Amino acid sequence: MSGAAFLPYGRQDIDAADIASVTEALQSDFLTTGPRVEAFEAAFASAVGAPHAVACANGTAGLHLAMLALGIGPGDWVIAPSVTFLATANCARFVGAEVVFADVDPDTGLMTPGALEEALQRAPGPVRAVLPVHLRGDSADLPGLSRIARSAGAVLVEDAPHALGSEVDFGDGPERIGSGRWSAAATFSFHPVKTIATGEGGMVVTADEALAARLRRLRSHGMERTAGADPWLYEMREPGFNYRLPDILCALGQSQLKRLPAFAARRRELAHRYASRLAPLAPHVRLAVTPPWSRPVLHLLTVLIDFQGLNRPRRQVVEALAADGIGSQVHYIPVHSQPYYVGRYGPLDLPGAAAWYRRCLSLPLFPAMADLDVDRVVLSLARALGLD
Repeated sequence: MSGAAFLPYGRQDIDAADIASVTEALQSDFLTTGPRVEAFEAAFASAVGAPHAVACANGTAGLHLAMLALGIGPGDWVIAPSVTFLATANCARFVGAEVVFADVDPDTGLMTPGALEEALQRAPGPVRAVLPVHLRGDSADLPGLSRIARSAGAVLVEDAPHALGSEVDFGDGPERIGSGRWSAAATFSFHPVKTIATGEGGMVVTADEALAARLRRLRSHGMERTAGADPWLYEMREPGFNYRLPDILCALGQSQLKRLPAFAARRRELAHRYASRLAPLAPHVRLAVTPPWSRPVLHLLTVLIDFQGLNRPRRQVVEALAADGIGSQVHYIPVHSQPYYVGRYGPLDLPGAAAWYRRCLSLPLFPAMADLDVDRVVLSLARALGLD
């Protein structure tokens, strides 16, 4: 490994203001279930343009809560793209529903309307929910997916942990991911490699007031209190979970959210520099394609590499980068190929997902990177591929 600092594929950015915010919370009367939860929720709702935001323990909890609150359960089918993290599909299984895996565009990694229609045809039972994933920070075709889902009697739930700060323009002006225009709900994650970090944490946003109220009940054991009743009384009409997000982490989240514009601007600057520096490596290496409607704040800087044509196995490239002090990652192993799902549904041929997985590699992208770090990554990649 070289003497330069190691560059992971993603990393949180914590400053003095973030630390001060957490310190203040630690010195307050509430470490959890206090006023900072609602404050973070209100700030987040404003940031994405959603009427309601419900904080929860992590992004997976957000997906689980969304399935519960929408009444998805045994006998229902949920469509998810195969190129995603495990949680997108697992959230359906958490509530006893079954999964139909949709293929993706091989160059964007996103589920398309055509892929959704094909998955609907394969569904053995009623499809109640469709879970598009905004991969890397690029948006799926929300109007197209929403129209098809609605005609099938299904709701759309956006899996949007990668897309905080991203915008779209479907022909009638820019809008933010999470605004609630196209879906019943959208979920976000604040894992350290995401655009803002709370350590662990998540958020579900929705335009539906009743859905938001049910999400809040379900994140805290299903308990609800009645105004004017004895202060100790609560009722549980259905069981929920302990999926609360503590005030300590909400304090960090609210502080990080103030930095979102700067984070977004820096991520866009770095992505632009990557595009410039990677251009000479074409056609062997190219950035994942951004759809024309997408104005992303990229969470992942993913390149598509012709490993086979270059006679460079991906593992060899990953190890060569690591030897140069550069981290990389694969996003993602197609979920339909995981042993659990093969055992449950049998083997499935999704050529777009296979083509994406065969070529994808995520390179370092986080706000604290310097411009020269991008140059260093691209030079190391070129060496590893024999393109220097």
